[in-house]
Amino acid sequence: MLNARRPNASPVRPSRRGLLAGAGAIVVAFRLDAKPARAAAGPDLASVKAQPNAFVRIAPDDTVTVVIKHLDMGQGNTTGLATILADELGADWKTVRTEFAPADATLYNNSLMGPIQGTGGSTAVANSWFQLRKAGAAAREMLMAEAAFRWKVPVAQITVAEGVVRHEPSGRQARFGELAASAASLPVPSEPRLKDPSEWKLIGQKVPRLDSVAKTNGSAIYSLDIRRPNQVTAVVARAPRFGATVTGFDAAAARKVAGVLDVVQVPTGVAVIARDTWAAMKGREALTVTWDDSTAETRSSDAILAEYRERAKGPGLAASERGDPQTALKGAAKVIEAEFTFPYLAHAAMEPLNATIERAADGGYDVYAGFQFQTVEQATMAAILGVTPDRVRLHSNWAGGSFGRRATPTADYLAEAATVLKASGEKAPVHLVWTREDDMAGGYYRPTVLHKVRAGIDAKGAVVGWDHVMVGKSIMIGSPFEAMIVKNGIDSTTVEGASDTPYALPAYRFGVHNGREGVPVLWWRSVGHTHTAHVMEVMIDELAHAADVDPVAYRLSLLAQAPRLSGVLKLAADKAAWTSKPQEKGRGLGVAVHESFGSYVAMVADVTAQDSGIRVNRIVAAVDVGVPVNPDVIRAQVEGAVGFALSAVLRNRITLKDGQVQEHNFDAYEPTRMSEMPKVEVHIVPSQAAPTGIGEPGVPVLAPAIANAVFSATGQRLRALPLDLSGVKGA
Repeated sequence: MLNARRPNASPVRPSRRGLLAGAGAIVVAFRLDAKPARAAAGPDLASVKAQPNAFVRIAPDDTVTVVIKHLDMGQGNTTGLATILADELGADWKTVRTEFAPADATLYNNSLMGPIQGTGGSTAVANSWFQLRKAGAAAREMLMAEAAFRWKVPVAQITVAEGVVRHEPSGRQARFGELAASAASLPVPSEPRLKDPSEWKLIGQKVPRLDSVAKTNGSAIYSLDIRRPNQVTAVVARAPRFGATVTGFDAAAARKVAGVLDVVQVPTGVAVIARDTWAAMKGREALTVTWDDSTAETRSSDAILAEYRERAKGPGLAASERGDPQTALKGAAKVIEAEFTFPYLAHAAMEPLNATIERAADGGYDVYAGFQFQTVEQATMAAILGVTPDRVRLHSNWAGGSFGRRATPTADYLAEAATVLKASGEKAPVHLVWTREDDMAGGYYRPTVLHKVRAGIDAKGAVVGWDHVMVGKSIMIGSPFEAMIVKNGIDSTTVEGASDTPYALPAYRFGVHNGREGVPVLWWRSVGHTHTAHVMEVMIDELAHAADVDPVAYRLSLLAQAPRLSGVLKLAADKAAWTSKPQEKGRGLGVAVHESFGSYVAMVADVTAQDSGIRVNRIVAAVDVGVPVNPDVIRAQVEGAVGFALSAVLRNRITLKDGQVQEHNFDAYEPTRMSEMPKVEVHIVPSQAAPTGIGEPGVPVLAPAIANAVFSATGQRLRALPLDLSGVKGA
């Protein structure tokens, strides 16, 4: 009971990062000290250590500002993270606001990535679950303690709901803003009581997204919107082939273009600096650059794939191995051999890459962008500019998509912005802009990959052996993250989804060869699962049909030790009224199920395959993501994953001709059209398990579900992506 002023309490003194971020504000939060892991299951509550920092502010006008340490690229994590804290706090959702955190890994590290601040791997909610619950609960208890002192009542009689602190016996109440300034001086509770799920008012409910209005009325600020005093714009002429270098350039014509201010060489090419983007682009068109291709990648896509086929004849490094599949296959009643190929894919986010950087009056630097890997980006720019990382201040803005592209281990476009500013003499703020063509023809890609599989069944249809080899370029080898992620030459992001298959395969080997081409590769929404899930699910489907067993029943027989996967598979099949028989000529259902990033997703695709092409009529999805913090955001992410991945299933690919990318914009790399979008139904499994992510897990299952549906409709297998129906026309 708190009946007297706190004579022995040690006041928490404000500092630059401390508890008082403004008059009458509470700022409180906690840091997770968890071991780095790719799995997105939340750390145990006991691992959460109380450490005052800055996740929530309560202002005199009752607004509650939740500080978001992760980049929101459209996936809605600002709403999800704010929901967690606001529910524990007892806030009125109408008063909740968000702002992006500064770069400071001591406060805002991603506990599932390690001691760095960053967004990726569908970890935002998973790594923040207990952290933000404790932050909200601590702030709630501080408000309650302040109210109990003022009213001279036991704190146990105080309740908090919808932004109001109440003492029901006396009828007294106070708004958050009335108590915040005084409550901020209280000690921060190290172990505040977390609400029982039965007490949640926001978690698990549909709440309005906090960013919808601003993005609808245009008030949301993206980095493309930034305009600093005297700002100039830069575009860079980069090599048409990866690995080529500048041998010389003639800028005479470029300098004559109205608005062009300067032309400077930088490590990535030649930068044209102008008063605006149009002038910079026209100046670049007038620029003449000569390139040295002696170290460049000059092969075409077909030549790279041919090399992959040769390498796939060998066993590769063992990413997973149990039993003796070679011997088992010799005794199999039936053996299926298949090759799967996957092209390079661009991220193709709607907002092109861009950033604004300027030298500040204090000698430091201010940078404005959508930052996805703050710790890496800050350190990289600091090294280029010759200052310590704390002298590079990152101001995060909304990002118009990423799908992995803004999270490069080299901080590529931000590093380039720093080099352009430095080369320009730091006279004015520089807004570096990559056009869509710049990124699509000269950026990073989902690796091209080849898989070869031999799998056999016995006379009863049971799997007896599975021999699997893949070839693909590692994302992590040669990067700053190699030591953490690559073990014995095997990049876990390359083999995930197959090396750790949940299927009970008694004799199984998965080998990998690391590709060696000069094309830069990067994680693409769901990373290795983009290809491994497709191979595993199409092959399992083939074995089911070879065994003359229903594909859903066949999967369930192999998933006895995977109850959550089995659960979503059963739910999706039930909601889709599953049948493995063609519904009508040229129309069929296909199924796929996969775990990625700690989440479980199954999809049933209803597909029509005719001479005119493939039409996806309906997708029924079931997802298990633990506690569904925001069901509406979860549904939106699955729907978005379908729209995002569908174009890659039906047509998209990046191809090289003599080392040069052929697709430069949306005319040749066409996103999914509204007219192509199927009806999507999303069913969420109720759960009390710690929440996991949903930004990526909806992607891997779409392609195999569609491919398996095409087989049901036509009787023929399409194993390469994008799916090419030309070989089965008239089926």
